[in-house]
Amino acid sequence: MEWGEECGERGINYNVHEKQRDRYLFLSPYSKNERINFKQNMISYFIIFVLLLVAELIYFRIADHFNIIDKPNERSSHSNIVLRGGGIIFPIGVWIWSLFYGFEYPWFLLAVTMAAVVSFVDDIHPLSDSVRLANQFIAMLLVFYQIGLLQPELWWLALPGILLCVGAVNLINFTDGINGMIAMEAIACMVPSIVVIRQLQCIEESLLWVAILSVLVFAYFNFRPRGKAKCFAGDIGSVSLAFILLFPIGTMIMATMDITYLIFLVVYGVEGCLTIVHRIMLHENLGEAHRKHAYEIMANELKINPMVISVGYMTLQLMVSFGFILMPNTIFAHWTYFLVVFTILCLMYVAFKKKYYHLHEEYLASLKH
Repeated sequence: MEWGEECGERGINYNVHEKQRDRYLFLSPYSKNERINFKQNMISYFIIFVLLLVAELIYFRIADHFNIIDKPNERSSHSNIVLRGGGIIFPIGVWIWSLFYGFEYPWFLLAVTMAAVVSFVDDIHPLSDSVRLANQFIAMLLVFYQIGLLQPELWWLALPGILLCVGAVNLINFTDGINGMIAMEAIACMVPSIVVIRQLQCIEESLLWVAILSVLVFAYFNFRPRGKAKCFAGDIGSVSLAFILLFPIGTMIMATMDITYLIFLVVYGVEGCLTIVHRIMLHENLGEAHRKHAYEIMANELKINPMVISVGYMTLQLMVSFGFILMPNTIFAHWTYFLVVFTILCLMYVAFKKKYYHLHEEYLASLKH
């Protein structure tokens, strides 16, 4: 059964704005059976959290033994040596969820595993861009197959979708620049996704809760003041997490044929896209490391605590996402809200760069002396 057919046969009511919204926002009481299931899930989640924590600690021992580290350079936002690859806990979380709840999404699991393996190799021994991109395209095709998008009649959505999603994977990869940023991005995306998915019922909600647990484990070691982080996510973390975040958004789009659900990542998307445009204008090699994101200028040139920046971005994204959820559930309302928010965020980014980018130029000039 295809994804869309499954949703249709369940007779899903997609109107989040009306009578069922209170339930999705955790405001209505649960039945007795639901309370029993809730307690059982809490026990499972606690066991999974412990397993994830143990797995992360074991990885730290392995990374320390094999010297899998991130050494700082003049373009880094950190100044001390940190373990790389702590984000391995994200694909491990997907595997643990599959073992606990059944291998319900095998193609998605394979996609995350493919992305994680190649990215981990790239963390240890850098691979060519062509190898990494080829792997990401193949893995994303597997995700598309899982959600039922690879159908002849949907070519008009699949073709631009594959380009957009692979681009989004790399944008999310770029956000692993300061402590806590990628963890807060994940939470900011998954929390509103859970609210919508609770109504659409086209993906198991428990998958996202386990993903959040893996993010919390990682955040415990990464969401710390400058110089105090135990680990960075590495490409294995940021790339596999990108697939995990895009999977539920893809299911929402397939259930409603409304691509504006991408708004759950719009704050970070605008940041990444406009930074790439800026670097193209500067004739820079996009493959080289840099510190030109607005949040990196905040952390490095303006000396703002990275934890404050990460929470600020998360808060802004959550405000945007829940504003979207509370809008009337019409295509016109969704697109109007999306375009207005997108425009405002672009103006905010440009205004910030115009005011503070000169500080980064001064830093680059100091490196030449």
